[in-house]
Amino acid sequence: MRITAVGIFAIGLALAVAGSAVSQGSSTPSHSSGMSPQRLERVTAVMDKYIANGALAGVVALVYRHGTIAYVSARGFQDKEARTPMTRNTIFALASMTKPITAVATMMLVEEGKLRLDEPVDRLLPELANRKVLKDPTGPLTDVRDSPRPITVRDLLTYRIGIGQTGYAGIPQDAPIAKAFAAVQTGPAQTGDDFMKRLGALPLITNPGERFLYNTSSMVMGVLISRASGIPFERFLET
Repeated sequence: MRITAVGIFAIGLALAVAGSAVSQGSSTPSHSSGMSPQRLERVTAVMDKYIANGALAGVVALVYRHGTIAYVSARGFQDKEARTPMTRNTIFALASMTKPITAVATMMLVEEGKLRLDEPVDRLLPELANRKVLKDPTGPLTDVRDSPRPITVRDLLTYRIGIGQTGYAGIPQDAPIAKAFAAVQTGPAQTGDDFMKRLGALPLITNPGERFLYNTSSMVMGVLISRASGIPFERFLET
């Protein structure tokens, strides 16, 4: 079966708490949550609009508050071509959900005093020290200037380290930095240290703190967490 739907989880961690409280379909909005059932039904109307105009094949939405499922509804199809209805327990392939988890892990280390939000990452990520920045994001990799300041932990958390997915930055695929960055991303299997070495060889696209650039910061955070905690990233998350 091919999943073509997008799932929307309101207050996402509630899914783990709610468990199998509702197996499929819709539930009657609960007064005990302190939320208006009539207003929650607006969620249904919005979901149906996106399904009707073809923006989504199907949606599951859930709101959990004060120990109660305030609202849950499954609309549309989990497989549009096969006309398989969406259900409450449909399994989704989720994208980018490691990012908030990685950010929380980073903040745990801040809370423990092992990291500081506004400290340069140079101590634990020397590969990103003494950065150079492209004068022209589409120009040659050798046409650079000094970065006005170091990259900080806060820059990592806000995805403003100065480098990231070039397509989201509007940089053509044939630009030198786009080709070099793609090689870092899609190269042979590599450890976190290998990744940092290859990433550190590239100039930044923008100054640190200047612009949101998608994705790469979370991978760098994974290496930072491992080095700050002294254990592999996956073991840190498991622990």
